[in-house]
Amino acid sequence: MAATSDGAREEALQFLLGRIDFERFVVTPYSERRLKLARMRELLARLGNPQDALPIVHVAGSKGKGSTAAMIAGMLTAAGYRTGLYCSPHLHRIEERFTVDGLPCEGDELAELVDMLRPAVAAMDAAAGGVPFETGPTFFELTTAIALLHFVRCGAAAAVLEVGLGGRLDSTNVCQPRVAVITNISFDHTRQLGKTLDAIAREKAGIIKPGVPTVSGVRSEEARRAIQEIAAERNSPLLEVDRDFRFTYRAGVQQNCGDVDRAALLGRIDFQIDPPPFECRLDDVSIGLLGRHQATNAAVALATLAVLRAKGWNISDDAQRRGLAALRWPARVEIWSDRPTVVIDAAHNLASVEALVATLNECFQARRRLLVFATTLDKDVAGMLRVLLPAFDHVYFTRYSNNPRGVPVETLEALANEQGATNTTPCATPVQAWELAREAASAESLICVTGSFFIAAEVRAMLGASAS
Repeated sequence: MAATSDGAREEALQFLLGRIDFERFVVTPYSERRLKLARMRELLARLGNPQDALPIVHVAGSKGKGSTAAMIAGMLTAAGYRTGLYCSPHLHRIEERFTVDGLPCEGDELAELVDMLRPAVAAMDAAAGGVPFETGPTFFELTTAIALLHFVRCGAAAAVLEVGLGGRLDSTNVCQPRVAVITNISFDHTRQLGKTLDAIAREKAGIIKPGVPTVSGVRSEEARRAIQEIAAERNSPLLEVDRDFRFTYRAGVQQNCGDVDRAALLGRIDFQIDPPPFECRLDDVSIGLLGRHQATNAAVALATLAVLRAKGWNISDDAQRRGLAALRWPARVEIWSDRPTVVIDAAHNLASVEALVATLNECFQARRRLLVFATTLDKDVAGMLRVLLPAFDHVYFTRYSNNPRGVPVETLEALANEQGATNTTPCATPVQAWELAREAASAESLICVTGSFFIAAEVRAMLGASAS
């Protein structure tokens, strides 16, 4: 029976991987010609419009949207709401994209859900055949549909959907949410979204719906103005960090690398939101994810729950505290092991590596810091290296093998040389990079693996996380 189940999962996985997958394009396209919400709407209509059966929280942003979405989902689960969470990309198994109350979809469930898609996909493929620039549903469109179907089948009382890219043209943007959330705006995917914060913010703000409240954690004045303008145009009540809600943060106790007390590292916030009917105050709230940047994400998540509470959702203060404190989210300043301390983080743009370095500085005292780094084409790699190179005693450059978008090691070396770096070693594979870093580390050292979800996943799998 197990072999049959495994075979059905593998067949379903191959069906999905056989679709157009923009996550694996060297340059992800972003245009109405390629990313068609009409195609997503047709797919969902053929499946019975599962999105209409779910109260949805929709989360976009340049940085922090995954963590914020997980925080919201965790607090809703703690409040007793059966909650689905759709996020991307996955680290090891595609089922990680579809969780209910923190548990990923099972392999046999994935096979059943793909079987539900097949007739609609076949019909849409046939209709698109021979029509210029038309295709059937893409990989991301199908995974979005799978998430919605899975949540409905599981009887979810709430669903949190993380945007994949941008917002306006994203496959998730066919939903009518209870609240829209924009976590932060920074320079990322500039080739697709625009080269100014205003342009990027307008793409992210594409998830704002008429009359639906919006919660914003955006601090850049240029991006804030764009979001304010679109929210006003759409008559969306807008709650903004530092204006309508605020927080203070207290860092945990800095640790000597060696035997790390993770609980002592966790930060705490005091949170307050003022405008009626959303008013709420919570003091001394523990955050289960490391880093000062997670305090902003937690405040945005708490403001989102204040909106839901004002709409009649039964979410106690205690549930919010428990949900935030208990959250664990892989590859977000994840302490993998001690002696040496190993931290794995999926930082993949300039803003996220700045947050990572700030967290390492705030949380850890290490005799020697070593970095294993690989990243993705179409990023500000030079900017990332300007932050990372001075922060580590030695850097091991490599290229992940699980996605064609990886930056060649030679390119990383050249960019580092342009910045005058003399503390780098090129490595043909992540295995080699890890082994060299491990050999150079003492028990009091810190090894950080970062640059993308793909290098984080590859090293986690190498160190023992399940992969498929």
